[in-house]
Amino acid sequence: MKFKFGEDTLTIRVLIDLAEGRRKGELSQSVREKIRQSSSYVDEIVESGEVVYGINTGFGPLCNTTISKKDTRQLQENILRSHSVGVGNSIDPKLAKMMLILKIQNLSMGYSGIREETLDRMLLFLEQDMIPVVPEKGSVGASGDLAPLAHLFLPLIGLGEIDWKGERVSMDLAYMQLGMTPLKLQAKEGLALINGTQFIAAHAAWAVYRMYHYLDVADIIGAMSLEGVLGSASPFKKELHDIRPFEGCKLVAHRMRTLLNGSEMLQSHADCGRVQDPYSIRCIPQVHGTSRNAWKHVKELVEIEMNSVTDNPIILSAEETISGGNFHGQPLAIPCDYLTVAAHELGNISDRRIYLLLEGGNEGLPTLLMKDIGLNSGFMIPQYTSAALVSENKSLCFPASADSIPTSLGQEDHVSMGSISARKLNEVIDNISKILSIELVTAAQAFDFRRPMKSGPILEECHALVRSKIDHADRDRVFGVDIAKAQELITSLSLNQVANQTAKKLNISLNGEFDEPFGLS
Repeated sequence: MKFKFGEDTLTIRVLIDLAEGRRKGELSQSVREKIRQSSSYVDEIVESGEVVYGINTGFGPLCNTTISKKDTRQLQENILRSHSVGVGNSIDPKLAKMMLILKIQNLSMGYSGIREETLDRMLLFLEQDMIPVVPEKGSVGASGDLAPLAHLFLPLIGLGEIDWKGERVSMDLAYMQLGMTPLKLQAKEGLALINGTQFIAAHAAWAVYRMYHYLDVADIIGAMSLEGVLGSASPFKKELHDIRPFEGCKLVAHRMRTLLNGSEMLQSHADCGRVQDPYSIRCIPQVHGTSRNAWKHVKELVEIEMNSVTDNPIILSAEETISGGNFHGQPLAIPCDYLTVAAHELGNISDRRIYLLLEGGNEGLPTLLMKDIGLNSGFMIPQYTSAALVSENKSLCFPASADSIPTSLGQEDHVSMGSISARKLNEVIDNISKILSIELVTAAQAFDFRRPMKSGPILEECHALVRSKIDHADRDRVFGVDIAKAQELITSLSLNQVANQTAKKLNISLNGEFDEPFGLS
């Protein structure tokens, strides 16, 4: 079934499906009628000569400069040209495509005065996978993501570049190949295209999507590390978490109990006399669970933004327009900073477990996870890499939303810096996948030293998957190759899939009653 822009609710999963081509989108006739009606209001305003911001005035500090009727169209093209000041590397085409999808949803709600023809051209770009090239830097997240959105829509008027059919193509050449001509923007359209938070929202949605999977991976790998150091499952008992009932913590405790169920390794040291484990093992539910709570909150906020109108001014009728601040990025800037800290903590505790695995002395676990140490350095240096990544993440945790630099000659005197929050969040999540990869390699190595005992069936299948790609190490080798292979297991979601498939075969649920509130609808 096709997604109906401006009518259906856009979720993160649907957004990813649209961006990855598994689903198509369209405009219903009722939505088209709303769009035509909104556009007609703009035409009436232009004809009446009534002064309305962005339709027949300049922008920002030039809002008191009136533009003549004959220049209102040129004004809209000029705004795309003048605001295309992004710098740095171009963002991933998938993110640019998500920006385009989010903008179509935003404009299809019928409050922006955009023409049906313009939205149809945007839909053509989406259907043909013609993805505009968008630089990563230049937005302060105030009047929306002005610079990135200007670059996103330069191709509508025949400027800029697109990623198309595996190549980077100038838009004038692309129009020649298609036998089409560039659009001529009408009153209000240029402003409607660049006002909005779609750069922030696309990055935030992509981060929420990836972190959803990495939260599950962190539990699996954490459970493998617990088995490696012969840790206790007692801290995961339901009774303990029912008396401090944070949902995310209860979910992680349930997952840990399920992952460890049936483990011979656990039973082997049931009466060993050890009182308690270090926090990085014992407090997995409290740490991983808190990150899940943050994730759930931010997911809800991102999906509100994805289905909101973030344009300015809002066109209610030919007689009523509202110039407000729905374009301000603060509603996502602070949540992105918040989720950055929550994501970082997954890596922070993971690095501590890596270190714990290397210490040795855990009933036969050799120091540095290798028997012939001295001639070999064992797994000493992979932990250096995880330490470096954790330190880098700590520096990225400084909240960009705590900063504000006035722009637009003081008209925009408080800005969100949300684009920086969102980019930093994704950098931290990139690093998390690498840190967890290092823990996966070391946990699998520790697992081997517990043979012939077996863990529970889910962790056994996960370990078998690792060993199908990465051999046990008896001596030093290029561990960077192992880390890259482990990262592929994580980013491809192979580890999650094996865990979930095994649980399904056993007729048990890894997430239990918590699956729905912590899922992606």
